[in-house]
Amino acid sequence: MTRLADTLKLTVHFAERERTDGRYLSDVLLDLYARRGIATSIMLRGISSFGPRNIVRTDESLSMSEDLPVVISAVDAPDVIAGLAGEVADATPRGLITLERARSVGGPIPAVDHTVRLTVYLGRQQRAGGRPGHVAACEIFRELGFASATTFLGVDGTVDGQRRRARFLSRNADVPTMVTAIGLPEQATAVRDRLAEVLDDPLLTLERAQLCKRDGRVVERPRAPTGAAGYQKLTVLTSEDSLYHGVAIHRALVRRLRESGVVSGATVLRGLWGFHGDHRPHGDRMFRLGRRVPVATSIVDTPEAIARAFDIVDQLTDGHGLVMCETVPAALFVDHGRRGGGLSLP
Repeated sequence: MTRLADTLKLTVHFAERERTDGRYLSDVLLDLYARRGIATSIMLRGISSFGPRNIVRTDESLSMSEDLPVVISAVDAPDVIAGLAGEVADATPRGLITLERARSVGGPIPAVDHTVRLTVYLGRQQRAGGRPGHVAACEIFRELGFASATTFLGVDGTVDGQRRRARFLSRNADVPTMVTAIGLPEQATAVRDRLAEVLDDPLLTLERAQLCKRDGRVVERPRAPTGAAGYQKLTVLTSEDSLYHGVAIHRALVRRLRESGVVSGATVLRGLWGFHGDHRPHGDRMFRLGRRVPVATSIVDTPEAIARAFDIVDQLTDGHGLVMCETVPAALFVDHGRRGGGLSLP
């Protein structure tokens, strides 16, 4: 894996069947990342979303015609990602594009007094001490006191510029997978050293975050960002079988946010394995009627909209889940020639 210091993460949210110049947008973007030798990129398929047009995309029906949301994130040095941003924006007919700053965890971690989000990128079949790498990573995060850790299984992506696409009846060993965890800087230092002992040269990045709720209890409301950053991202971590008035929390949240009109959109990703709060790591089990996998609902909008959305999130996560807020330095909303926001970093 390419060694990095400071990094940028370029993320594109769009519908899976979105096309550009006759090709699927996902293929256009991932081929571009492969040609440019991007350090890592990962494509995740969502299970529910809505955007500025208020169109709901969901996996609740069994129809193969559902146009589900996808999220593609690319991570590399700031100059590399900044050079890609304009090309990615021009290639995207409709979607949300964000730029976020992150620091590689290969060297010393600065002493800071805020919560951090640590992300580990590894291969789908990577092993650690005889166990799947993501399972071992989540267990280490839990042992070291992290507030949460969630594994997301990629369906496509690139590793050091090489395309790694999941294929049917294949081991898909090198298809990217990522584990995101919420903790403190000193915990990040400890987990880096532990992961280095069991994983083969993983890429780890660190981002600033704010813990807003844990196990349904409010820690603090989202703080408005300092400086010129104009957007924030609110992420709600729950289990798929956690309910609000008989409805899965993430589905109730998408419905309530859409009906309220307080934000321009939301996206739900289903995890493979993980934990939040004091719960043990969990995922799918055979012979279980309900799915006890982690899910993450993310909302990107202005600080004013995020503050209003938090009121809804707070109500629906009374007793369940973890909520965090992060600064998004740049965000661009694209809809067939119409644009809002921008990708210039403050």
